[in-house]
Amino acid sequence: MIEILNGTRETVSYLEHFGIRLYLNQEAEDYPVHWHTAGEIIMPIDNIYTVIVNDTKHVLNPGEILVLPSGELHQLFAPESGERIILQFDCSLLYNLTGFDSAFHLFHPCIVITKESSEELHRLLKNILLNLKKEYFSKSLLKEASAYSMLIQFFVILGRNCMKGENRFPGTKSQKQHEYIDKFLQVCNYMNEHCTEDIKVEDLAAMAGFSKFHFTRLFKQFTGMSYYSYLNKHRIMHAERLLIDPNLSVTEVAMRSGFISLATFNRVFKTYKRCTPTEYKCLHGTHSVMVSHFKNEAKQQL
Repeated sequence: MIEILNGTRETVSYLEHFGIRLYLNQEAEDYPVHWHTAGEIIMPIDNIYTVIVNDTKHVLNPGEILVLPSGELHQLFAPESGERIILQFDCSLLYNLTGFDSAFHLFHPCIVITKESSEELHRLLKNILLNLKKEYFSKSLLKEASAYSMLIQFFVILGRNCMKGENRFPGTKSQKQHEYIDKFLQVCNYMNEHCTEDIKVEDLAAMAGFSKFHFTRLFKQFTGMSYYSYLNKHRIMHAERLLIDPNLSVTEVAMRSGFISLATFNRVFKTYKRCTPTEYKCLHGTHSVMVSHFKNEAKQQL
């Protein structure tokens, strides 16, 4: 199933599949520790499937759903027989929609949806996945638009569930919960758009109307990570896009991504991506050559 693996980084090749890649995986094959910039959804149909995310083991029963955001290290272990849906998608399909970028950070390191955790949520998401699978393999007109709409619907439902006040701010009155959610979504959106700038935690606290101490505590409750980790994660995502450009040096990318030194950039990038910026740049260059080769071969066969 993994077509392009360089070190621990998998490059997902969508080819003609419009930014969504869906496998009906029946392989009795394990996959080593890897990560990718694509998001991933896994749902066993027949038999169990084991996923290890950041050293935490998740044994999925048939119908249970695991949602894995981009950039998370994971391993896959298959039984001797069985079938499972493995859907990978280009996160930029959703990041361009207001609020999705912030919502995705609520899913780290992963989310598992079961009947026991929420029967109604599980039923809705399972049905969407099964309908998306049917659409993906169909020859229907406008199937791309239909698949996109189902993917968006999946994450709208999941995102709204994850952002419920009782999930984010337990013990807080209902009216305050909604107020806090609005404030922290506004803060997250601001950080997403200005991550390459010198953002002070004091300024963000003032934007939200809290003291610095209260803000940092509530921010971690809302996102599951510290302000500094959230900011660095977005800077690294920005740097990934710049590293693709062969005309930009690693030093230029570091400066344009908000890092004060090349040494800091190298250290933070390797922490998040398990490779250096230079290695990432080389790996992407290799992938570009391979994709170009595949496209040329396809043209020659026409």
